[in-house]
Amino acid sequence: MVTKLRIVGAILALAGLGFIGAGIYAFTEVQAGQKSLQDFSAAQNVQLTYNEDGVLVDRGEVAGAEAILELLESDWGYKVVPSELDPNDPLVNTGSEYMYQMALVGHHTLTGSATVVLDEAVEYNGETFEAGTYEVPADGKYWADFDRMNPLEGPARAQIWNPTAHALFGELGVGAVTASTLKLGLGIVGMISGLGLLFLVLGGATFWIAGDVSRKATAKVEDTELATA
Repeated sequence: MVTKLRIVGAILALAGLGFIGAGIYAFTEVQAGQKSLQDFSAAQNVQLTYNEDGVLVDRGEVAGAEAILELLESDWGYKVVPSELDPNDPLVNTGSEYMYQMALVGHHTLTGSATVVLDEAVEYNGETFEAGTYEVPADGKYWADFDRMNPLEGPARAQIWNPTAHALFGELGVGAVTASTLKLGLGIVGMISGLGLLFLVLGGATFWIAGDVSRKATAKVEDTELATA
């Protein structure tokens, strides 16, 4: 019985060491990923803007930043982590900062406009658009919301949602996913390491129980020998 308990304890302890080793390896990989993301962010040097009170602003206005956060949290349903918006570290290198920067691009795109020039009158869907210059607002429309056949919306869509806006969305989206994945990686590291510690404790407890059983068995034998002496 004692031998079996010790074997089980040894297996549990070895499993614990294996989990801890895996946790250490995973942690080094996460650290390497975080360093890579940090270096990538530093190379781009994209920073958020805060005022002297440490409040997030856009083009010098707190209201502008609030509108961007409203788009991010209400319209896009993203849960911003306030601690990731740090005025002491304005470099865009966390999930919330990447998503805020994406919302910034989106906000100014959705509230922008484009100039469309018609050289001649055009009729579309029973409506006549006279020749002239038109300022076409985005009016909160995303790329797919524009009517590309409309003589005003079609050309305006290409200007408002231009290749730069699409590229920034894609790049910032990758950054946000990478940052979130690294955060998830840290959680997995904690879980693996926790399992390792648990198995080590269970292994140690099994050894302790085995020793206790051995001591009680020895004491019982000694008591029996004294009783029969």
